[in-house]
Amino acid sequence: MVNGFPALIERFLAHVGVERGLADATVTAYESDLRKYAGWLESRGVDDIAHVTRHDVEDYVAFLDDLGESARSKARRLAAVHELHRFALAGNLIADDVAAPVKAPKGASTLPDVLSVDEVARLLDAVPIEGDDPVMLRDRALLEFMYATGARVSEAVGVNFDDLDLQDAHIVRLTGKGSKQRIVPVGTYACAAMERYLAKGRPALEARIRNTPAPERRAVFLNKRGRRLSRQSVWEIVRNAGERARIDKPLHPHTLRHSFATHLIQGGADVRTVQELLGHASVTTTQIYTHVSPENLIEAYLTAHPRAQ
Repeated sequence: MVNGFPALIERFLAHVGVERGLADATVTAYESDLRKYAGWLESRGVDDIAHVTRHDVEDYVAFLDDLGESARSKARRLAAVHELHRFALAGNLIADDVAAPVKAPKGASTLPDVLSVDEVARLLDAVPIEGDDPVMLRDRALLEFMYATGARVSEAVGVNFDDLDLQDAHIVRLTGKGSKQRIVPVGTYACAAMERYLAKGRPALEARIRNTPAPERRAVFLNKRGRRLSRQSVWEIVRNAGERARIDKPLHPHTLRHSFATHLIQGGADVRTVQELLGHASVTTTQIYTHVSPENLIEAYLTAHPRAQ
């Protein structure tokens, strides 16, 4: 079948992965979202994209709503649907893009989870730096590195030795979404933790596996078996550190990235600079970090308003 979903999705994934050069994680996310969409359509007897109607797409969004998915998740899935229909239209597989008029649901305007400076210090100090435990040395280096650079979890686990310059320039080259690269400074505390890990921790982890392929030898952060650390492992490292620090807030790897950006803004960094450090394509995405805490808001009001006293 020319317009059948399995073949169409494969062609689309090849397009975004090879021709557009999107990151593997992005292509994988597209695949997951589109197979879910295709499976739902096929359950309704629609197995050809040319037979999809606007009502089908609207009903699919309603179906996601019934599943209790967040507005953000629904928006992401619908974005994948839009991309697939645009691809089919460009390839003359359909005469009209019926998905185009269907808009993503609006979610509540929520601020990202952010730790205070003191909470970040508690989180980091929850992983001891004394001793020679390679796992503890790795965990402390990883957490310090992620807070110092604002790296996404995929960027952190993807760092190789040739991306680092801790001795002279104190910088790292991060590879973000769409395989775009950026240079980010690495602070003194993170450099010190990284050097301890690279000198004492990583050699012990690497020794746990023999005949490691060359790409594994390039990896900076290794797991307990001597292989490249996974994103799932980073989640566990952050969560375990949060439990030891007794931080009663939602904690995930992105919390350190959110905190990195927020603390820079609060420290006087301009939004454009933070945008470059985070690797955001649009400054609009970065502007969410310009939020002001209630305490700072009240303090500014009492200081600045002529009739506040």
